Amino acid sequence: MVTFVVGALGGYALNQLYQNHLNQSLVYSPSLTQANKATAVKAYYPSIKIDKQKAFNSVWNLPQVQRKAREIETLSKGSIRVSAVVDSSPTFDAPFYIVKVFENHPNDITSPVYWFRVSSSSGAIEPLDLVQNEYIALETWNPDGRR
Repeated sequence: MVTFVVGALGGYALNQLYQNHLNQSLVYSPSLTQANKATAVKAYYPSIKIDKQKAFNSVWNLPQVQRKAREIETLSKGSIRVSAVVDSSPTFDAPFYIVKVFENHPNDITSPVYWFRVSSSSGAIEPLDLVQNEYIALETWNPDGRR
């Protein structure tokens, strides 16, 4: 019986020594103490000089957009309204606001009319050429075929 008690106490003592050793080696591990230090990460973020509202206004106030809005509302006798929304904001990979102009039908269906991207740094507007599926210069965009 004495042997059993001494063995049990000895096993317990060895287990405690082992646990203390593990805790100390984890706490004082150079790799963990370095991992716990805050490190500064330098990342490039696009310069945002144009806010969401300015991007929206610059597209909404385009003569081509206003002309199309009047045309759609006139032809539909006021039942279809034209709206616009900033669909996405600048990201690291795409420093543009995406602005969507669309028809708002009475049955809650929407139909896209135009898509634009507005540079968050310069405010340059580029319409999406739906035939080519690429953004083009505003100066070359002629959605109505008018001269």
